[in-house]
Amino acid sequence: MSKILIIGAGGVGRVVVYKCAQHPEVFSEILLASRTKSKCDIIAAGAIKATGHKSITTAAIDAEDVPALSALIRSFQPEMVLNVALPYQDLTIMDACLETGVHYLDTANYEPKDEAKFEYSWQWAYHDRFKKAGLLAVLGCGFDPGVTSIFTARAAKHHFDEIHYLDIVDANAGSHGKAFATNFNPEINIREITQKGKYYENGRWVETEPHEIWKDLTYPNIGPRRSYLLYHEELESLVKHYPTLKRARFWMTFGEEYLTHLRVIQNIGMAGIEPVKFKGMDIVPLEFLKAVLPDPGGLGENYTGQTSIGCRIRGIKDGKERSYYIWNNCHHAAAYKETGAQGVSYTTGVPAMLGAMMMLTGKWPGKGVFNVEEFNPDPFLEKLGECGLPWEEEFGGDLEM
Repeated sequence: MSKILIIGAGGVGRVVVYKCAQHPEVFSEILLASRTKSKCDIIAAGAIKATGHKSITTAAIDAEDVPALSALIRSFQPEMVLNVALPYQDLTIMDACLETGVHYLDTANYEPKDEAKFEYSWQWAYHDRFKKAGLLAVLGCGFDPGVTSIFTARAAKHHFDEIHYLDIVDANAGSHGKAFATNFNPEINIREITQKGKYYENGRWVETEPHEIWKDLTYPNIGPRRSYLLYHEELESLVKHYPTLKRARFWMTFGEEYLTHLRVIQNIGMAGIEPVKFKGMDIVPLEFLKAVLPDPGGLGENYTGQTSIGCRIRGIKDGKERSYYIWNNCHHAAAYKETGAQGVSYTTGVPAMLGAMMMLTGKWPGKGVFNVEEFNPDPFLEKLGECGLPWEEEFGGDLEM
């Protein structure tokens, strides 16, 4: 039984608290903290009512204030911090964990606040400090990144001698009834999908214009959806840890209406991250846009349809070429019924809880900073289905790649 501090009270934070509360034998005491305590209070009350957990408390914290965060950690004395705050707060939270001697897990890699760029180099640079402190930091334990990397680890461990081609495919075939909304933090979402695309091929990175490359891919129980090549962070760690890869790509579906709204937002300057003067004050257009768009955490009630996320892999086993597809489908309505959050939050929050469980129960041991594919995938995937995200696999099918 362990204490855990969860930072972040958005849709993912809601799911993490609910799912941790379902396992009091592991998460005996839960503290949820964010800048707005009232949001934490609502989540905590709902989780207690739904699960009967005996010890969920809340606190207000600025995740960029290392001294204040360190003081909160020392006061509560958790075994670990589970970070589902904003990606540009990753390093300050890691600093506080080092300062106080607690383990760390997150779902998305660090992004500088003033630049639409994300890569693991900043967090990988913490490896020696965490190792020297005898602490474990686990990076990218959501779904993508997260489960997709663990799916790849399963393929490498059990089904391939060499993985040559990897395509991560992500479809959201749901409908929330809004003219335009993002499924997670708008500030992060829009920064992510408006940057240039990038994929790995033959030992080098190839850059593309945003949404330049697309394919119509068929998703299980959904059917064909137009899928666009993006750069996504797990590609960086996967090509490092699986050097036999000849090509690695990431694809995500977008509807035409969504892309039209996105183009308008860009064309009128509302996707900008540089401050502009408005009535004598500096405002960041994207931060203002976030304030007027629907809250992703509030989309769940009328959300229909499902997501489908997985890995399509080709490689060699016993000298013969093999194809393999492993995936999960998640229904928005089922996620909302259980946790009050939509499926995109659910598919991120469940793996985060499960990664924390792997750390606290000793299934994922280590000292230093690691990506999830560096751990044994088996105990994680043995629990993933019973925790709400069942997965399937297919051999020898048409990967459409």
